[in-house]
Amino acid sequence: MIFQLFRPALFALDSEMAHRLAIEGLKLAPRRNPARPGQLATTVAGIAFPNPVGVAAGFDKDAEVPDALLGLGFGFAEVGSITPRPQAGNPRPRLFRLVEDNAVINRMGFNNGGAEAALERLERRADRPGVLGINIGANKDSADRIEDYATMTRLMAPHATYLAVNISSPNTPGLRALQDEGALVELLDAVNAACAEAMPSSPPPIFLKVAPDLEPADIDAIARIALDKRLGALIVSNTTISRPGLRSRHAGETGGLSGAPLKPLALQRVRDFRKATGGAIPLVGVGGIASAEDAWERIKAGASLVQLYSAMVYAGPGLGARIVRRLERLMRREGYSSVAEAVGTE
Repeated sequence: MIFQLFRPALFALDSEMAHRLAIEGLKLAPRRNPARPGQLATTVAGIAFPNPVGVAAGFDKDAEVPDALLGLGFGFAEVGSITPRPQAGNPRPRLFRLVEDNAVINRMGFNNGGAEAALERLERRADRPGVLGINIGANKDSADRIEDYATMTRLMAPHATYLAVNISSPNTPGLRALQDEGALVELLDAVNAACAEAMPSSPPPIFLKVAPDLEPADIDAIARIALDKRLGALIVSNTTISRPGLRSRHAGETGGLSGAPLKPLALQRVRDFRKATGGAIPLVGVGGIASAEDAWERIKAGASLVQLYSAMVYAGPGLGARIVRRLERLMRREGYSSVAEAVGTE
């Protein structure tokens, strides 16, 4: 496999530089059509997904290569997080491979080129096929973060198959406070109003991305609000600030932990939100998914869709297509005729 040949050279580079090379490489890759609907095709929040395996936000922060990602066999790609104004993010180094743990710690801090630059790219790809989620955030120094989300909603709604509201990054101080009940109601009211204003006839569904580091009362409150505000889905979950049994020398770095050590916590959160919502709202399972078996486990726990990112650091960009092929076999072997039929059956 080509990636395995180049992996030692990539791992000799600074993590952020290696990521930049990956983006540039995808820009040069031959253009391929998005995945076609097959046995894994599923409909979530009114959106037809050719398969349930997507790229999580964070890989393509500035919407530079969404079509290249879709051409790798993923059923959907989520770009961002994008903020109204450009921001540099936190000081470097801020991205660390924990090789012994198959994990990553990042404290990027919503580094991105801002809405204007992203919009130029998104406008150029107008009318191209494929399911594209746009993950929106707030600037670190914003005087009104809720207004930032409303602004981003108005700007990005016309270009998104769905909008993902990210209030769960641990790397922007105070951002996770927007998960508190009162703040969350105010935020979602503003986002829903802005979405209806931007796209009155066909607004994209709103997905909410939540943290794994939640107490039971938080889970119940978020589930209740999500149902009340008729969100399209909950993305469960972002990175964790916990440090479960890590071996790497980078284990003490601050930031959000993703990859294999996040898997048990993220899986449990899918189960928790499935129970709290009674299965009445779709869930997107994220965190520690590195194989078709991981994806299938998350689906049977209650996720209608799954996303991955950190696993590609270790297994390469072809991982998504490999998971899709194996997932088809798992579904057939267990006697299910569709992904939707298997959701929440554990």
